[in-house]
Amino acid sequence: MMRHWLCAAFLSALPSFAAGAAASEATLIRSEAFELKEGAEVIATINASCHGCDWGREGHEAAVLRLEVDGRYSQHLFLTRGASASEYKVMLGPLAFGKHTLTLAHDTGAWGKAPRSVAISGVTITPVAATAPEHTAVELAPILYARPNTVGRFTDVPLLMWYEVDATERGSRIRYSVIFSNEDGGTPADRLLATWGRLTDIEYVYGIEFDREGRVIEETFQGKDHEIVPFKGRREGRHPLLYVVTDNNMVKDGGVTEQRFAPAPTAFDLTDASREKVMDENPWTYAVTAREARREKRVAATPAPGSKRIFDPSRYTVVELCTASDDTTFATFTFSLGVSHGGQAPRFFDSTYGVREFRISRSPDNFPNSCFRGSVALPAGTASKDIVSLQVRAHARPPKKDEVPPGNAAGPAHLRRVNKVFMMSAADLPEPSLFSWTGSAALPLDGEPVTLEIGPRGATRRSQK
Repeated sequence: MMRHWLCAAFLSALPSFAAGAAASEATLIRSEAFELKEGAEVIATINASCHGCDWGREGHEAAVLRLEVDGRYSQHLFLTRGASASEYKVMLGPLAFGKHTLTLAHDTGAWGKAPRSVAISGVTITPVAATAPEHTAVELAPILYARPNTVGRFTDVPLLMWYEVDATERGSRIRYSVIFSNEDGGTPADRLLATWGRLTDIEYVYGIEFDREGRVIEETFQGKDHEIVPFKGRREGRHPLLYVVTDNNMVKDGGVTEQRFAPAPTAFDLTDASREKVMDENPWTYAVTAREARREKRVAATPAPGSKRIFDPSRYTVVELCTASDDTTFATFTFSLGVSHGGQAPRFFDSTYGVREFRISRSPDNFPNSCFRGSVALPAGTASKDIVSLQVRAHARPPKKDEVPPGNAAGPAHLRRVNKVFMMSAADLPEPSLFSWTGSAALPLDGEPVTLEIGPRGATRRSQK
């Protein structure tokens, strides 16, 4: 934490807080003074709770904090996790040597006046020195401005940012992605769960590539229609400023909103794992997105397949599969879970529900490790011991317009791993994985499935093929 760089003192709260028109309805909760022994990027970890907040209850979703550094607006922070004391990590940007003050105020302006009690039990200030291995990734992390139609609403909130570092032919690259609490446009909830195994919206937002001498070669962001576009926008320090502009949370390097978010980025290695591993390491993200789905009335008791409605999120079981590295160029995938009660023959529940568009399809350019997830709703009351088998199928991917089929388009595809199979709990949190498997199993296109028997909880089966 490098605490030897600073000293911090808590200042008593004042009865009101105002710094500019945007803060005219904000009440100061806490002021934290700190001193830097040298200039640095700074991360603040805020331990906060909000009594009376419930992300799933309209009118009581969250308290919204307005953060300022040395009297200048920094960002807004949504306390999405309710009454439980939780850590929220944010970037304060590059700060100079000397004394600084971070103020946190409850903003009741744009986000309503429902009574909420905010408690901040601690603030930890962490400078990131220029010599720290993570310094470059932190100082280049983007700051996100709110989508215009989310200002004043509790929807599609950025929950987490992470980055990956990989080698390229020209040098190296840092890629930043964001987990949003949901998406109001784009993929509907039923297809999200079937083909991604989640209700959050996970988006690559910004990437920067360096040559072998560390010089910047290219900067890009993911714009409308998932187009990768060169970044030419403004910066704060070295932080690119990005604006969320579409209902499925694509970004642009210019915009009109003033409210913004700056979640501190975390490094992740996703070798042999899907991007959703980041959610597994932060299981509260599942609870937030489930509550948002209920509040936005995406849940139905018996949703029809393809209706854009879902069963209650607590009824879904998630499966993560990995195939051979190039299989997604020509194949899509589905799976079924066999459920047995009292030793009876299993009844299978298919991830597509009979909807062809619910087959899992991935671009090998964006998902080179060929690991992906889906989920399927099981009958209410299903216990982990009732899930007895997993069937996996491969299907020929329909060719795109003017596409030349790859040389291996006739298949078969190959199942390499089942990383995990887990149920969701009544509290909307992932339960421990029931099953994993490593091997090599051929998946004929549009043919018979590969069936794997699931044993006692936590058992691992390894193929002998």
